Amino acid sequence: MVTILNQDKNIILELKKIGFVEIGTKTQYEISRLVCSNPKATAILYTSKKLLIQASKENEEIILEKLGEKSKEVDKKEKDVFISKTISGIAVGSDETLKGDTFGGLVVAGVLCDDITRQKLKELGVDDSKKISDDMIPFLAEKIRKIANYSVQNIYPEEYNKNSQTELMNKLHRQVYLDLGGKGTHIVDKYPGCRVGDVIETKAEDKYVEVAAASIIARDEGLKQLEELTKKLKFKVPKGSTHVKHALLFLKKSQKNPKDFVKFHFKNVQEVFR
Repeated sequence: MVTILNQDKNIILELKKIGFVEIGTKTQYEISRLVCSNPKATAILYTSKKLLIQASKENEEIILEKLGEKSKEVDKKEKDVFISKTISGIAVGSDETLKGDTFGGLVVAGVLCDDITRQKLKELGVDDSKKISDDMIPFLAEKIRKIANYSVQNIYPEEYNKNSQTELMNKLHRQVYLDLGGKGTHIVDKYPGCRVGDVIETKAEDKYVEVAAASIIARDEGLKQLEELTKKLKFKVPKGSTHVKHALLFLKKSQKNPKDFVKFHFKNVQEVFR
């Protein structure tokens, strides 16, 4: 996988000149999706002006060479794969998202790997989801789902607010592991109060491809959850917890139950709804 920055619709014509053909887009973030049979590759132009090329390393180099000047703005950070540790045999990596977001509940995903699946994920360029832009997450998540078995626990605010966050995280991480057969090494990205997993490491998503893949699927599901809440509230639900005051005030005026939208134990929520 390679990303070329600052591209407009002119790149579509350049891709067609070297054998790419347009097919239908799959998400709202895509301007165009193209495929090529020789060399085999997929190219996606996003609204963020990023061009993602999905191909083998050999075919990537062929395409970049054919594009010439257009390929000079390759995003080296996204091209590199940061995975630094490998575990052999059967393993499940699990990671969560929305934990620190004011809006939304909690999503935990697990990905099952053997040595073959692990290699395929590395060839795909799987990396920690926090290093990947929102518009590319659905594309990568779709690819991972086709390569590996996975499990998702998607908890909305209504259910989240009935539980302790730490207890809920322990429960959900354990559940995705069991959903995937409960066999092999369970690798978990360390969080305060973590009592589940065989390998528990800080920033495990940077070190193990299983956890990195789980982080991408979790984030994809988390973005979908926030979009659903946006539709219910009829107001754009923000990510994170920094710039959310306006959204919290809108939620208060809407007279909808805040426990259906936000983490009620968060201090910034309590300040608005006390």
